[in-house]
Amino acid sequence: MYLKGIHHVSAITANASKNYEFYTKVLGMRLVKKSVNQDDPSVYHLFYADEVGRPGTDLTFFEIPNAGRTHPGNNSITGTSLRVPNNRALAYWINRFNQYQVEHDGITEENGRQVIHFRDHEHQRLTLVSDENNQGVAGGKPWKQSHASVENGIIGLGPVKLTVPNAEPTIAVLTEVLSFKQVASYPSPIKDQEDILVFVTGEGGTGAEVHLEVRKDLPRERPGRGSVHHVAFRVENDEELEKWRQILIENRLPNSGIVDRYYFKALYFREPNRILFELSTDGPGFATYEDVDHLGEQLALPPFFEDRREEIESKLKPLDTTN
Repeated sequence: MYLKGIHHVSAITANASKNYEFYTKVLGMRLVKKSVNQDDPSVYHLFYADEVGRPGTDLTFFEIPNAGRTHPGNNSITGTSLRVPNNRALAYWINRFNQYQVEHDGITEENGRQVIHFRDHEHQRLTLVSDENNQGVAGGKPWKQSHASVENGIIGLGPVKLTVPNAEPTIAVLTEVLSFKQVASYPSPIKDQEDILVFVTGEGGTGAEVHLEVRKDLPRERPGRGSVHHVAFRVENDEELEKWRQILIENRLPNSGIVDRYYFKALYFREPNRILFELSTDGPGFATYEDVDHLGEQLALPPFFEDRREEIESKLKPLDTTN
């Protein structure tokens, strides 16, 4: 039994409207679900992905209107990657970023792949990574009505970077509890720092990697707008998720128990460096009870919130996601 790769990454925004504008109009991702934070339904939870929200393509944002700025540091998820089809696509994105005045570092190389490190309007730390030579987990398909080039469009999530002061406890959880194997390392872009370690699971490849950075010189990160809340890894089905719950118990890792998020089931726990991991089932998916042609246009609530729809909608700022 192994994890199949990255399922989704969830981050924080202070403004759902500006977030929607950037991720759909600039990055060309599709909003596949406009919902609410199930733990606080007074704020939005937005889900961006490929054409139908395939597992492994989903970047989500919790809206926290009063979120302060992020103070980057340790014990955190410090990089989220988005896959594009090939090296040629990166040239398209350089031109687009320049057109929309998106802060970026140009095309560089990382772990043998061409990448562009860039930031959104809230300084979310993002990377476009080329799938030119990917032989692992397949990517998704950009939405044909995307605001960006479909040919060069984002096809899913790539490697996630963790930054910790002490690697050993996190390595132990990745390799001894979860199904990851260390396969490579590459030099840190920061002078006099240790090499960044590369771990893979499942079929491997761009959509199944965790990169681990050790920074003993940094304080603990203070999260805010532009920070990442958690990373989720793919589990085939409910039965396997229950087996993973038992594995966490056997390894004395406190966990949330299985939580029904309606579009998938989830299991949350923190590894020893206090980074929040989630294990999520591939199904039933984001097209549940919503027409694929109209995903994300209306406020979608799981059935257990439907009797509160009027109350919930009255507390949300209007957000037009039909254009």
